[in-house]
Order: sequence, then C-alpha cells, then structure tokens
Amino acid sequence: MSDFVVVGGGVGGLVVARRLALGGASVTLVEASDHLGGTVARHHLGGLDLDAGAESFAVRGGTVAALLTQIGLGADIVAPNPEGAWLQPSTGHAVPLPKLSLLGIPGDPRAPDVVAVIGEDGALLAEGDALLPADYASDATSLGDLVERRMGTAVLDNLVAPIVRGVHSIDPKELDIDRVAPGLREAMRRTGSLASAVLELRGSARAGSSVAGIRGGLFRLVDALVGELDRLAVDIRLNTRVIAVEAGAVSIVQGRIAGRVVVAAPGLLGTPIEDGHRAVLATLVLDAPELAAAPRGTGVLVAAGASGVTARAATHSTAKWPWLAEAAAGREVVRLSYGAELPNHAELARADAAALFGVPLDPHSVIDFDLVQWRRPTRQAHTPTGISLVGETASGTGLAAVIGQAEAEAHSLLRDFPQ
Repeated sequence: MSDFVVVGGGVGGLVVARRLALGGASVTLVEASDHLGGTVARHHLGGLDLDAGAESFAVRGGTVAALLTQIGLGADIVAPNPEGAWLQPSTGHAVPLPKLSLLGIPGDPRAPDVVAVIGEDGALLAEGDALLPADYASDATSLGDLVERRMGTAVLDNLVAPIVRGVHSIDPKELDIDRVAPGLREAMRRTGSLASAVLELRGSARAGSSVAGIRGGLFRLVDALVGELDRLAVDIRLNTRVIAVEAGAVSIVQGRIAGRVVVAAPGLLGTPIEDGHRAVLATLVLDAPELAAAPRGTGVLVAAGASGVTARAATHSTAKWPWLAEAAAGREVVRLSYGAELPNHAELARADAAALFGVPLDPHSVIDFDLVQWRRPTRQAHTPTGISLVGETASGTGLAAVIGQAEAEAHSLLRDFPQ
C-alpha cells in the first residue's frame, strides 16, 4: 500500500507525484504505456533528438521556470528568436503577425499590420470595442466568444483563431479565457476595452517573455522529473493499465493498489480520450539552404480556408531556437500541425512547407520525416468523491496550466496528509 496512487505518467502525473513525495508521502505511479511524459516526448530524426510534442511553454506567473530551476534546468531556459511569426490569411499573401497583440487580439485595431490582415471594414468593427461598456461580454467563458462579441468575426477568424489553433490545437470558442489569458477579463473591466486590456497586459510583460523553451529540447523536462522520482523512491510501474478507480484504490489486471487516488490519465474519468480533439504533428528535417534566411520568421500560422494549404501552422524550428540551429549544423527543421493524418502525409508536409515559407523545396531535400498524433482531452469539472484529478483534463491546455494545477492539487492533498 502507498499513501498515494497516481494514475498516468504525463507531466501532470510526474509533477504531482514529485510534490507528494517531497512532502513525505509514499507514492506509486502507474502508466499504461512503456514510457513517461505523455505529449512531452522526444523523437530522433536526421541524427537529431527533437521534441515530438510541445516545444515551448508560457512563462506567465513563472510556474514552469520555478519547477525547472528546482530540478536543475533553470540555467537552460532559453527565449525564442524575437523575430516572431507570420500569418497566412484566408486570401492573399503571408504577412508578419501584428506586433502589438495578445493571442492575436490587437492592442490597436487601426494599426497598419492589423488592417493588412482584417481589412478596413474589419478594423472599423473592431474599433467599436472602445465604445462598448467596460463589462460588455465580461461574462464570456471562452476566448472566442469574448473576441467575437467585442471586436467581431474578422479579428476572431483571421487573427485569433489561427494563433489559437496553431499553438493550442483547439478552437478559440472552446478555450477558457482565464486559463489561457489570466487577468485579461479583469484588465478589460479596469481599462474600459479589450484593446486597452491587451496594451496593459503587454506593457506589464517583459519584451519577448510570452514563451520560452529548454536548450536541448523540452523533453528534458520529463527526463529530469523522472530522475527526481527515482531519487525520491517513487514506485514507477510502466505497462500497467488501470481498469477501475475508486476512493482509496485502483484495480489493475494483476490486482489492486491501495492509496489515495490521483488521476492524471485523460479519459479514465468522464469523456473518453478518443472523443478529444486530434492533433497531428509532421516534422521534416531538410537540406534546404533556401530556408537559412528564415523567410517567414519563426513560422506561419494559417487562417481557415487558406488556398492550397492543408496545415494549420508551420514552425521553422531552426529559426525559432538558436540552440537547435547550432545543433542542426546547416540542416533545417520544420514542424507542421494538422487536424488529421492524411494520405501521403510526408509529401503533403513538404508541399505545405514550401507554400507557407515561400521557397521551393525539392523532394530530395527531405532528409527525414516523422508523424506524431495525440488527442487533446475534454475538460472535466467534477470528479468522484475521494479522487483527485490533474493534467489537461483538469487544468486545460499548456504546460503552465498543467504544472500549476498539479502543484496546487498536491499542496492541497498534503494539507490533509498525516505527517
């Protein structure tokens, strides 16, 4: 018997197990697959160890950075190339993303780089945000609903949706405002408009501080957390599928494991993971000197309906992360996101990369390719009495949210744990 049984070895499960063990509890962690980390994983392409899932994290609140410092990775936190990304509108040529924005929400709807994307009519409608009462749409629960009601569909469809789909693999109307943009709702009430709230939040943040990564790859987070669990004598059981949970125990094929149950496995409680949003990541390692000049900055986000392109977004990883460019030694790494696996996906990804970055990419330029798929779980509001929930199912998307919620849940559990 352990004091706690953590079901699921994704980042949420690893973080909560570490914190509970640090608090003096005995912990058993069970994982159905043969590896830990969930969607934070590595794959080996073209002689390079690359992130197979998330490659960056939001720095808001310092939650992730604090954990990385505790586990010995603080000195390896790196900022991306400040050049920024581009946007492929539904019609016309790719343009740089507006500089003064938050998740695509413009701080100045009349700025030339905003008008270039949404047009004069869209900008005029978005400008009406300043005329609305400060609390108008403050009851919105989703980011998409808030933006549409205050600034209109042009801003939502052409600026916000491409960024949210590309970064979070989810529709903005399904993204919780307070999870993805803490303080935005309150800033809007305080400043009088959504645009002013964006300016305030952007002004209070350090330049280039919205995301960061880890030198060598974000997958190093998982390696370090597993090392911590080993040091703290957490009992890790891989290839162990849980078939039922109840307050005080979990059932596995081989029997039962007693302990206070913390579920970190999406789909075990509530909506099956198969019903979640599918995310597909195609990674290309290329011999493509044409990309060396980073013609589209750190990548391209794609508006729905863009002609001739299937990808939702493309990241030029070797342009985004200087450490990776050095490791790649002249090769180029590009990651493209999709909503489904498609026939002849390697060729499709090459063609999409060529179209989005505006350079010819010969089929022979592809050194290596890989396709990774996962599902984004549906948020769950309630759990059975006596069972705790961590991970994306509880926190929503993003490492900052997952880690922050897991740490908070562990602290709450330890308050009731006999020392």
